[in-house]
Amino acid sequence: MDVPSKIKSFIDATVKLCKPLSVHICDGSEKEYAYLTQELVKKGTFVPLERPDSFWCHSTPDDVARLEGSTFICSKSPEDAGPTNNWKDPQEMHALLLTLFSGCMEGRTLYVIPFCLGPLSSPYARFGVQLTDSAYVACSMKIMTRMGKDVLKLLETKDFIPCVHSVGAPLKKGEKDTPWPSNPQKYIVHFPEEPSVWSFGSGYGGNALLSKKCVGLRIASTLGRKEGWLAEHMLILGITNPQEEKKYFVASFPSACGKTNLAMLKPILPGWKIECVGDDLAWLHIGPDGRLHAINPEFGFFGVAPGTSLKSNPNAMKTIEKNTLFVNTALVDHKEVWWEGLDTKELEDHSVIDWQENPWTPGSKTPASQPNARFTAPLSQCPIIDPNWNNPQGVPISAIIFGGRRSSLVPLACQSFNWEHGVFFGASMCSETTAAAQGELGKLRHDPFGMLPFCGYNMGDYFAHWLDMAKQTSPDKLPLIFSVNWFRKDHDGKFLWPGFGENTHVLKWIFERTSLVAKAQTSPIGYLPEKGLFQPPELTSLDIPLYLQEMERLQNYFSTFGKHFPHALQEQLKNICASLSKELNKQV
Repeated sequence: MDVPSKIKSFIDATVKLCKPLSVHICDGSEKEYAYLTQELVKKGTFVPLERPDSFWCHSTPDDVARLEGSTFICSKSPEDAGPTNNWKDPQEMHALLLTLFSGCMEGRTLYVIPFCLGPLSSPYARFGVQLTDSAYVACSMKIMTRMGKDVLKLLETKDFIPCVHSVGAPLKKGEKDTPWPSNPQKYIVHFPEEPSVWSFGSGYGGNALLSKKCVGLRIASTLGRKEGWLAEHMLILGITNPQEEKKYFVASFPSACGKTNLAMLKPILPGWKIECVGDDLAWLHIGPDGRLHAINPEFGFFGVAPGTSLKSNPNAMKTIEKNTLFVNTALVDHKEVWWEGLDTKELEDHSVIDWQENPWTPGSKTPASQPNARFTAPLSQCPIIDPNWNNPQGVPISAIIFGGRRSSLVPLACQSFNWEHGVFFGASMCSETTAAAQGELGKLRHDPFGMLPFCGYNMGDYFAHWLDMAKQTSPDKLPLIFSVNWFRKDHDGKFLWPGFGENTHVLKWIFERTSLVAKAQTSPIGYLPEKGLFQPPELTSLDIPLYLQEMERLQNYFSTFGKHFPHALQEQLKNICASLSKELNKQV
């Protein structure tokens, strides 16, 4: 294949630094994919499964999730990175990376992966070239992005974001390789002002698939700020009512809080239909019609396996019946995968090994699958894929939904009064932590817009950018903004809301609010569903004293952004506190 000179220069410089044994330029073909997967089978990394063209593998115990403590935003000024990001001086980091990457690919193949985020013909698409010494990454990027020779041809005239990745495990001559090479020292580094991405030491997920969180969110968010669009950690779904009226929603949840389940929801209400555009990333632009439009920059799903089942997400189960990579699940009879959430009856009379290849039986003290075990599958295999999933102009958005994992306080559903109030919803998001990131489980942490680990610049400026988006169009063309919480519990610790298919009822209320049909009651925090619509009543009740404490905690959090925190959101907080206090006085 012909390689544009600017990419050849990038490859040559990386070869000189990393000293790989050979270079493979990926063409993105099925033949190439088959060759790479078979090479990984021979190496012992992949185990072929009974389901067609599907494979199982497992990582090392220290390489199972995003590494937020090892992720850096290297802007020229620490203030530009903001208080929520790890910052290091770009020159110092470049010097460190040159040391780490020197000879790091010795004995390995360097794979050149030209990739496109977004439909190839979209004016909103962005391009990158990832250089990696991981065949697993090359296979995964084939699924997750539009990659190969078609992209390489477009790069003759397009700019690209250079991305360099290494597992950091050089092979000396005659040295035996390991199934999952990695390095205890790990860095995921972003230079937003160049822009470029460098990743060292990890072969897992978003640490290694640099199109995903690195370019798709951290770098893209900085580009969006400069160019007047948004790169968001959001699903995109189409929803059609029985009268064949169709709308599109985007929704933001922290990782492992049900985005994929909602994106592929099977409605329980007769006549309603939901179709999936994407389950993780959304790039939002104001279109020529003045409405907010969204594209899904990705080409595949990288979903959490544990908890996914025919009950929770039948469409996901159909999606992964073939052409799927599984990492860190259990393995049954060395030919099928299993994880928590599936029926243990499936394991009767079968031998099972856990995600680290240890013998496992139901009832064991340790889980069979790593809690953040994943599947990687093509978007096109989703049985409810939306006809417009590959539309270069994107889809028009009628509603924006913010959610989180809150066992108390936050009601099942609430609508903001206006755009500024809705931005406050996003800025005030909190969630109980999950297994998708390293750290203590169940601890409440702030996660504004679900973007805490993914915003490539100062989040105070990010809030201001959201407010500024409204200036590009008229208020009547902006989507309505909502918050939801599927995870509220009673005093005994039991969920008040069944979730899964029942969430259709909440989506119906949101749909009908955008059509000015559904009724709502005004509260100090926004418009709540009318009394009696959702049971039990605690789902939409407000504990005013606790909410006032929440506002005080939010004030302390917002103060960490200093002068970067927008005055308009400070006014929103002030108004909500005044309304809550007024309501409390009424109750007294």
